[in-house]
Amino acid sequence: MEGTEGHETLRQWEIDVFRTRLRASIAELEGVLRRPEFGAASTTLGGELELFLVHGDGSAALVGDVVRTAVADERVAPEVDRFLLEVNLTPVRAAGAPFRSMAAESGEVLAAIADATPRSAVEPVTIGSLPTLTSADVGPGALTPCPRYRALERAFTAGHPLPFAFTLDGAEPTTVRARSVAVQGVSCSWQVHLSVATDAFTRTYNAAQLATSPVLAAACNSSLMLGRRLWQETRIPMYEHGFGDRSDGAHRPPRVAFGPSGRWLVGGVRQLFENAVRWYDVLEPVVLDIPPRPDAADTDVPGLRELRAHMSTVWWWNRPVYDPSGHGHVRIEFRALPSGPTTVDMAANGAFLVGLTTGLAAKTDVATLLPFTYAQENFYLAAENGLDARLWWPSTVGESPARRRAADLVRELLPLAAAGLRSLGVDREECESLLAIIHARATTGITGATWQHRTLAALEHDFGRADALRTLTRTYADLSRTGAPVHTWPVPTPGL
Repeated sequence: MEGTEGHETLRQWEIDVFRTRLRASIAELEGVLRRPEFGAASTTLGGELELFLVHGDGSAALVGDVVRTAVADERVAPEVDRFLLEVNLTPVRAAGAPFRSMAAESGEVLAAIADATPRSAVEPVTIGSLPTLTSADVGPGALTPCPRYRALERAFTAGHPLPFAFTLDGAEPTTVRARSVAVQGVSCSWQVHLSVATDAFTRTYNAAQLATSPVLAAACNSSLMLGRRLWQETRIPMYEHGFGDRSDGAHRPPRVAFGPSGRWLVGGVRQLFENAVRWYDVLEPVVLDIPPRPDAADTDVPGLRELRAHMSTVWWWNRPVYDPSGHGHVRIEFRALPSGPTTVDMAANGAFLVGLTTGLAAKTDVATLLPFTYAQENFYLAAENGLDARLWWPSTVGESPARRRAADLVRELLPLAAAGLRSLGVDREECESLLAIIHARATTGITGATWQHRTLAALEHDFGRADALRTLTRTYADLSRTGAPVHTWPVPTPGL
């Protein structure tokens, strides 16, 4: 079996012990969720920003460890490939100007990375997929050498012939032949976290599932991958195919999925954690990268380290997170948004998603408005077609649900998103300025994805594909550095 030799194997007793602890964690979680003080603190937001490290010619720079050492900032963490980094932002209260705060912190860390790596050599680029990457760039040699990624590599290769082939559809379909979990390094995301009260979790999570698709349609930024024009947000099928569970006869829900149960949530956050423990094999029986359980002198909230470690290997697009800090809370991690194009674009995307989720949850129980299959279909329609997608949405006129063009639906939903943000205490000026960016995208039709497609078409009047992609990447990096939102970016004129 090509490519399966030489990898460590898990000892069965390690898996058995870990799974026993996982089951105990679920039982302990049930008691924690009933505590009146759990999740009672003010609503908070957080973010994780993934980025590429890029040479001056637009190619990937495998210098993640060098950059992290130079920056010496605990917020900067490794990612799956050596040309990637992740920035873990400081949690902030939702009241006030949280999205501008996260944008400012992102800009600060990006500047520190740029200063640590002179721009003539390497610079950070926030984009959903780096256009210049090739299949050769994401082989085993690109993998970051740390225990977590070695464990994922072992899981990726175990029991399956390599290369593992899958097809990405779009204007220029391509077949990917992956030999390593490093293939996931072709894409970067902007993950937003929202803390949610336990008794509001079911309603809010379902609202998040419905809200994700129109927001994603307005945020696409991954339309060029492995040198091909594909979906507007190719990160979605890439991640699902590239690390989704390959068939082993168990008929379990996919590990990377939108709504793996195929239905609206009815049993609260505990049901999601319990499903993850029941459905999925243990990939990392050794607890890695998880802070130790809080000292009993400080708090009696259990750390549930095994559960948190296991959930870090479950990649639902909207994922529950258990956090024992303070009196503890649960939150929703929105994982569908791409990195970039600029910090203000990401602030706008996060504001739209959090606001729309909160607004929908306050207005109605979305599970009563349409079957879950429509919300699930919307997700992939939005990823494929962006603002041109025709999404299913509840309607009070005629048949419901009805198909709506995403660009029109986005504009219609902005007032509800604003109401949701205001209910969290977000400043009116922040609501208006960030949602105005979303409105401008929906009106002009320009997202990061469409800018890339239009720019590539213009450049290919004068260059071959490889040179055009390099020029596009350099232009994107320059424009991103200005901080101007993507809908204002110029598109090159052919022949000039």
